[in-house]
Amino acid sequence: MFILYNGQQQQSEELRLPHSDRAFQYNDGFFETAIVQNGRIRFWLDHQQRMLEAANALQLELPDFFFAADFQHKLLQLAQQENAAAYGRLKLKVWRAGGGLYTPTTTAVNWLATVAPASPFSTKALHIGICQQVRTAYSSVSHFKGPNAPLYVLAGLEKQATIKEDMLLLSTEGYVAELQSSTIFWLLDEVLYTPDLLSGCVNGIVRRNILRWCAAQQQPVREVLQGPETLLQADVVFAANVTGIRGIASINGEPVQQNEAYLQQLRHALTLV
Repeated sequence: MFILYNGQQQQSEELRLPHSDRAFQYNDGFFETAIVQNGRIRFWLDHQQRMLEAANALQLELPDFFFAADFQHKLLQLAQQENAAAYGRLKLKVWRAGGGLYTPTTTAVNWLATVAPASPFSTKALHIGICQQVRTAYSSVSHFKGPNAPLYVLAGLEKQATIKEDMLLLSTEGYVAELQSSTIFWLLDEVLYTPDLLSGCVNGIVRRNILRWCAAQQQPVREVLQGPETLLQADVVFAANVTGIRGIASINGEPVQQNEAYLQQLRHALTLV
């Protein structure tokens, strides 16, 4: 498997990082996961924007070429080499270079890009549980991926133990926040709802695009802090991330209304099919 490490292509088994690297010592960075499809990276501009937001929050300085057309070209070349240009999962990990203890010595970064072939997203509705072991919390680093990864690992372990297909995470106040790796939306009385970022949820790439689509279509949409009981009253509840949109069929065994026609319309509008 080929990787890109600080712009240099190499075999994955050739990668050597010192034990003092801040990725190991402090998880001092973030990551982006994107989908490569038919020789393009879905929502690439939105991924660039979230990387910039993450870097600002962590006081990191991204290389200028992260925002140049040639960078995307290099990532797509890597996808081509890994037979993932038709459909693949791209992961870009960015972390602080240099040493230091909790107080770092630089704002410069190291970065690593990998791409692997992936299976197309399933549209089968999910049966989910409500996570009991961990809660989300809003902070300056809660809206992007990386710093809070152990939270989602523990949610994944609970999902496995309870034999659910996904887990609904609540905030420390008990509000709906997100799923393990997806934003959650629900439609009620022709108004679309999604958790406010104050719930501690990640500001997902498809979340941004759905909100943008709603504004263009004059579809009423609200970012809210509400308890999970409201989901059982909805006309449709669905999960959304860069891989696609998937309905939710039940929550802790309680059935949720389905509206696959609405979800398919949304998938087409966002070119997720």
